[in-house]
Amino acid sequence: MGADYRALLNELQCTGEMMTAFHIALRNPPINTKNPAIKERAQAVVLRVLTSFRSAEIETAVKSLDRNGVDLLMKYIYRGFEKPSDNSSAILLQWHEKAYAAGGLGSIVRVLTARKTV
Repeated sequence: MGADYRALLNELQCTGEMMTAFHIALRNPPINTKNPAIKERAQAVVLRVLTSFRSAEIETAVKSLDRNGVDLLMKYIYRGFEKPSDNSSAILLQWHEKAYAAGGLGSIVRVLTARKTV
């Protein structure tokens, strides 16, 4: 994720266009790369976007995703649980609740058994 990409996300967050920032952050995940620095940067961007949402907006954001999108979101949620930061676990639990409602147990199983990670 380049500096231009992060600047775009910052601008979208500042202008309140969270749904657009959400979809851009989830676009082109670094699943096929083995470079941990790239995966860390992607995780940081997604986590920043997720923590910027108000609780009331989370369900709408999750419902805007297809099945693969919900699975990808779950991957980022579980990755966020691995390294919690300032109140991120509480926010990620809210996202997990809504993602689970949309993707069901199958989404969790697919994420936990996937060989490729974010």
